[in-house]
Amino acid sequence: MGKSFRAALFRWGGLEDKTLGQDDTAGSAAGAAIAGAAETHGDILGTNRLMQRSIILLLATDALAAALVLILGHGLRFLGFAGVGELFAGGGVKVALFATCVVFAAYFCELYGRERQVDRLELAARLAVSLSLAFLLLSAVYYVFPDMMIGRGVLSLSLIACGVVQYLVHRAFLAMTGLPGFAQRVLILGIGPLARTIEATIPMSRNNYQFAGFVRPGADLMTVPPQKIVGHQDEIEAVIKRERASKLVVAVTERRGVLPVRDLLRCKLAGGVEVVDSVSFYEQMTGKLLIENIQPSWFIYSSGFRVTPFMRAYKRMFDILLSSLGIILALPFWPLVALAVKLDSPGPALFKQVRVGERNRHFNVLKFRTMCNDAEKHTGAKWATENDPRITRVGGFLRKSRLDEIPQLFNVLRGDMSFVGPRPERPEFVERLSEKIPYYAKRHYMKPGVTGWAQVCYPYGASDKDSLEKLRYDLYYIKNYSLMLDFLIILETVKVVLYGRGGR
Repeated sequence: MGKSFRAALFRWGGLEDKTLGQDDTAGSAAGAAIAGAAETHGDILGTNRLMQRSIILLLATDALAAALVLILGHGLRFLGFAGVGELFAGGGVKVALFATCVVFAAYFCELYGRERQVDRLELAARLAVSLSLAFLLLSAVYYVFPDMMIGRGVLSLSLIACGVVQYLVHRAFLAMTGLPGFAQRVLILGIGPLARTIEATIPMSRNNYQFAGFVRPGADLMTVPPQKIVGHQDEIEAVIKRERASKLVVAVTERRGVLPVRDLLRCKLAGGVEVVDSVSFYEQMTGKLLIENIQPSWFIYSSGFRVTPFMRAYKRMFDILLSSLGIILALPFWPLVALAVKLDSPGPALFKQVRVGERNRHFNVLKFRTMCNDAEKHTGAKWATENDPRITRVGGFLRKSRLDEIPQLFNVLRGDMSFVGPRPERPEFVERLSEKIPYYAKRHYMKPGVTGWAQVCYPYGASDKDSLEKLRYDLYYIKNYSLMLDFLIILETVKVVLYGRGGR
């Protein structure tokens, strides 16, 4: 957010508007704002301080819980607490080391962030990764300093108990932060279509945000209800204080010449208010990108969209490991599925189709055949529809269960695809969609995947509108790529397969 705000400041700082005169500069605006930093706004900071204190309390609780479960693990391992004193030899360094590694691993896995609440499955997944990381850290420390070792049995029991306690503590914390007193009030600077889109995302999110109202900018087409407008940008500091807002979302359709840069900077520096642009806030709320309001420069200056050679290397190792394991586990079922396809309808069991891969390279994707042979002989390239007559009986089951995708594990092993990534599309569709949808070609900067963020967040797409929605998720994935995100997508994919969601 800070980078986006600084970029906006450089764009807008030298423009003539109601706040900055023709002779003013971004530097003078910043100087005036910093000079006004002596002003304090206790009401504005109240919610932020409450949230910050609650996060510090959560971190301290985790550290204390880690120390206590280490003692408990020792007692369980040796069926008593007679020798627990050796854990505190040397001033309790062993206990402090264990607690520090557990808290550091939890922090590394973003268990203390307040920007987005997580559901039970994601929390369990993050804790599993966190405890695995803590185990590796402690093992490395014990290898270098063997005198600090506490024993494998005690370590294993303690980490398991710590995972259970952390899960319960974090669930209680999430429930507590959902109370009205912890809600973060959000003001939206803007009264046009973009502002209304941002307002609609607030109740849809799992974040504990509360809509405080719209602030009318200098000039903007009004499409919001007048009764929801709580003030004008000329009095933005007073409005923020009155509404006790902790976050201000800039959602002005036309920014040039209308933004009160000096006041925004003063609110940020002196008032402790978080100022965020509409695109970033929409991404945070929905897990997808607001493509229509993104400028090309945003891709350059925003955080993310940076997949380094090292990241590609460990993603490739991850792909080889998972695809090899998947092929071995699925091998006994291949003959049965192939036989069912052959008996159900004439034609080959396997089906090859040209798809567009990384950097627009074409490749043949492998699938079990789910449609009648030569299904597109008379129609040409066409998306599958609800109750599509071309789909065979066995094919319908394979699509619902996603078993038709199993042969794509060989595409992953060969390097045509990744285990997780944007789904590969056909060249005929890519050509048309690239002309209609902005930034559609950007999804080809990563290898396509067997599953992906769009697949677990959005149902089967069979139209240009669906393709736009799925692109929002695909670009979010590319922007925020990490192994943790891949891991969570795989877990969600298991749920999608078990419940038969989205297949067609």
